[in-house]
Amino acid sequence: MLRITFFAILILAARPAWAAEFSVVEATIPDMQAAMEEGLVTSRDLVTQYLVRLGLYENAINAAIAVNAEALEIADALDRERAVGNVRGPLHGIPIAIKDNIHTIDMETTAGTLALDGFVPPYDATLVRNLRDGGAVIIAKTVLTEMANWMVLGMANNYSAVAGFAFNPYDTRRDPRPGLNDGRGVLPTGSSSSGAGTAANLWAANIGTETTTSIIGPASAAMLAAVKPTVGRISRWGVIPVTYDQDTAGPMTRTVTDAAVLLGVLEGQVPDPNDVETQRCAPPPNNDYTKFLDAGALKDARIGIPRAWFVDSHTLPGNTEPSGGIPADQKAMLDEVAEILRAEGATVVDPADVPSVIATARDDNVLVRGSCSRKPNFKGDDDTCSVVLKYGFKRDFTDWVKSLGPNAPVKSLSELREWNIANASLGTLKYAQRSLDISDEQDLSSREDLQRFNTDRANDVRLAGEEGADAVLEQYDLDALVFSGSRGSSFLAKAGYPSVIVPFGMVANGNGFPEEFIPKPAPLGVTFSGTACSEPKLLALAYAFEQVTNRRVPPELQ
Repeated sequence: MLRITFFAILILAARPAWAAEFSVVEATIPDMQAAMEEGLVTSRDLVTQYLVRLGLYENAINAAIAVNAEALEIADALDRERAVGNVRGPLHGIPIAIKDNIHTIDMETTAGTLALDGFVPPYDATLVRNLRDGGAVIIAKTVLTEMANWMVLGMANNYSAVAGFAFNPYDTRRDPRPGLNDGRGVLPTGSSSSGAGTAANLWAANIGTETTTSIIGPASAAMLAAVKPTVGRISRWGVIPVTYDQDTAGPMTRTVTDAAVLLGVLEGQVPDPNDVETQRCAPPPNNDYTKFLDAGALKDARIGIPRAWFVDSHTLPGNTEPSGGIPADQKAMLDEVAEILRAEGATVVDPADVPSVIATARDDNVLVRGSCSRKPNFKGDDDTCSVVLKYGFKRDFTDWVKSLGPNAPVKSLSELREWNIANASLGTLKYAQRSLDISDEQDLSSREDLQRFNTDRANDVRLAGEEGADAVLEQYDLDALVFSGSRGSSFLAKAGYPSVIVPFGMVANGNGFPEEFIPKPAPLGVTFSGTACSEPKLLALAYAFEQVTNRRVPPELQ
């Protein structure tokens, strides 16, 4: 049984009368390992505590699309291994949730879309195999925006046809504003891979995936630490794609230390033969990223703050009005961050504007050409946007379907779209499927379509990488860039560059609410970003910042 009622969870997880004094609430992965080593708890105890919390709070949050009915049995087996001295690594016995676009052979993988409801893949994702080999207990799959937000760009985040809406635990109420009162939460969860369950202590950590903002965004929204790795550092084999040009999985946790532990396990010790990009970055010895966690790393570091567009509004080439920028309270928060960095001995270059962002020529500006996302039959009239996502999706979805063999639930992107149309009465098209439509217009056998993709992809990499992040890092001799929340994510994603986010503060949650409705504040993190394969440096800086600020506050659950 893959989906079980939360009353049943409480029965399955009934704790013994002597229930351990150790609590999983806000416990770190090292805390849990130490408690198990000392005999204070077992992996079964940890799973039990999390299942009880799921039973208490899941109805309000809807963080889990499915719960692993074998979690307790897996924990028992790992406890037996520990009892005879076999500890697989730092994740041995630790309950982890993973996004429901990541293959698991013992649970459904639906990507939140009804056409895949009930689908159990024929193989584990490589990252799942790494987690299992490392001793993790995969306790649940998380709710995600349907098809990892490649259904309709702009659809309500964390909605899927399979599970409905997930809610931010910092304010689980529905949005009352006209036009937004379709059942979505008043406080966004931050794009498609919700960290809601990790924030609410429903499991130790979760694995998200990101194409543009879907690790850093939800981590910021749920007051989490997270690593969006360099594309290729973690294998994408067995992850339902948007486009492998930009897709990556990554850890979402409550501390930077936990994120570092998970990153090493997810990466694995050798490149994956099923994903050539896993040769891009070399893992550290023993896959140990915790050795880079240095509380003094900010001293003598050089950190830049890109202001144009990312903080202050800026007029892009061809436009008459400025765009971008962030609200005043977020600017004030970033100013506070700069003061803290300076106090810890860092040199803050402010502003450190990105050359390809302030470029005045249209062809040299990274922000002018967004992703094509308009109505169907837009092909041939898309000179002002990039086809990378829509072409890449069809190419990689086609390859993913082939990898499933003869029992694939759909045989092509066209068949998926047709199934959604035929089953619209079930709720397949609540927000339509324009992203699928425009992707299916791409002709994978067409030299012209391939050439257009190659041109746009090369421009994305050039403007985001060589003439973007790399250029500003070199110009000012910087160790990292700092952004408010996920502000830099879409830009950096085009080059596949890494980021590490740290919980920091609370800001206003929008406007336009009815007079009688008082919105709660929204969490917002601070992101450290750099060039390809710079995760060790970014983890060091983020850890040092986390140690001196320690701003994470858990949600008040009811």
